[in-house]
Amino acid sequence: MTEKELEEIGDKIVGVLKTIYDPEIPVDIYELGLIYDVFVSEENNAKILMTLTSPNCPVAESLPLDIEEKVKSLKEVNACEVEITFDPTWTSEMMSEEAKLELGML
Repeated sequence: MTEKELEEIGDKIVGVLKTIYDPEIPVDIYELGLIYDVFVSEENNAKILMTLTSPNCPVAESLPLDIEEKVKSLKEVNACEVEITFDPTWTSEMMSEEAKLELGML
């Protein structure tokens, strides 16, 4: 795989992430700033490093599985692993301008 092909797969993964919404906030998880990084290996395996709005998030168990399933539905992706981290801790400053506008914070 070329670097460009891997980048295109990464862009498709981001497209999928933008269809997944936080259940408590009407903004997708990507614009919300919950996705810290998306990696795609030469073997077309994806790894997503993300956080949650809080360690007590009600979807802490189900959201990573939902993300893995949706990303694996891309024909270019063989496998997907979601790793949750709380370092750095999520703050509203991590939200995109679009998300802040949507929530009336601008």
